[in-house]
Amino acid sequence: MSDDTLNGFTPEDSRIPRVVVLISGGGTNLQALIDAQQHDELGGEIVAVISNVADAYGLKRARDAGIDAVALPHHEYESREAFDSALIKVVERHEPDLVVLAGFMRILTPRFVQRFLGRMINIHPSLLPAYQGLHTHRRALQDGVSDHGCSVHFVTEELDGGPVLVQAAVKVTPDDDEESLKARVLTREHLIFPIAVRWFLEGRLRLQGNQATIDGHPLPSGGMRLSHEDAAEELDEEE
Repeated sequence: MSDDTLNGFTPEDSRIPRVVVLISGGGTNLQALIDAQQHDELGGEIVAVISNVADAYGLKRARDAGIDAVALPHHEYESREAFDSALIKVVERHEPDLVVLAGFMRILTPRFVQRFLGRMINIHPSLLPAYQGLHTHRRALQDGVSDHGCSVHFVTEELDGGPVLVQAAVKVTPDDDEESLKARVLTREHLIFPIAVRWFLEGRLRLQGNQATIDGHPLPSGGMRLSHEDAAEELDEEE
């Protein structure tokens, strides 16, 4: 076949983008990603799920979906650095385009973060930069805020401090307790997490310096915000 048979046409890269998900627990956000993949809405393939907790239920979710499930218990390593070194090797063995933290309850070392900088995202149960760290719903209720929610952000060396990509808000009601607020926020996590993954795998979301961009345009500090009303409509919630 001559070189000009295709008249200079260059076929698109047919390689499916690869995703590795890190978890520590039940994996409901992992399940949201698996569900999106099974409906061809993720934009890629989850090739491995890795947990630092050997009996994490999320590993069963992965196995049930035919995904490589890897237990890497952190307590078997003498230091955080030793564990992260081992984790880097396991992650890189799967050649991911994106590393997703879906309830991975470990503070990552700078070496790990730098290895995957710009291709690692996390879901956090607050409207960042508010309520970084743990017990976000309890703290929001104690402060009497009217709006709470969740954020997807790039992972940097600052804990929960990387540029925000997408947020979804929820109204806090007078009847809310920690569990009811957590449940409503979780539905929004399941809504926006697969969207953020797909946009990244499509090449739309990028980290440029310390600035998140979409389609080459800088995102505001809070990323793209889905209002309580818009999220409720997407989730068919009764107002």
